[in-house]
Amino acid sequence: MRSLLPWLKDAAYLRLADRAEQQLAKLLGLLLLVVTIVASLQLVVFVFTEMVTPGVTWYGERLVRLLGDLLTLLIAIEVLQNINSYLRHHSIQIELVLLTAITAVARKVIVLPAGAENKPLLLAGLGVAVLFLALAFVLVRSPARLRGADERVPARSSQEVRPSPPADGDGLTESREHPPG
Repeated sequence: MRSLLPWLKDAAYLRLADRAEQQLAKLLGLLLLVVTIVASLQLVVFVFTEMVTPGVTWYGERLVRLLGDLLTLLIAIEVLQNINSYLRHHSIQIELVLLTAITAVARKVIVLPAGAENKPLLLAGLGVAVLFLALAFVLVRSPARLRGADERVPARSSQEVRPSPPADGDGLTESREHPPG
């Protein structure tokens, strides 16, 4: 029992939990990366196969399916960016999460099947979701603009890992490369 006592202290436990969380995020990110690459290759093969097949037309249901598949891959890439951002900044980038959610709702709207216009609750629910996600995005972005933070942040490769910045305590995240003036 005495050997467990050091691990029961808050600081030691938090370090252990943080390391485990980081490793789990890396594992999930790697898994999502592999799945996204495989799905992308499958989609490319499918599209090229369909293009060389005589008599295949690319409008209507086939085009909607292709757009749905492309947007699904885009959502997977955005989730991967969320994981990578978490690993870089040690915090959840709420703007990325909201953009991913907006993309997911847009995908749902685009791939709605024929006859969806006869489901007013579904359409109203999607409309409310879009409205509130957009409102949340504007509210999250507004404090950064008011503080004068630069909205254009250059992309960084995943090789550039920076140490964890101190928490600013407001619950919102922003770019650490361009601190507010």
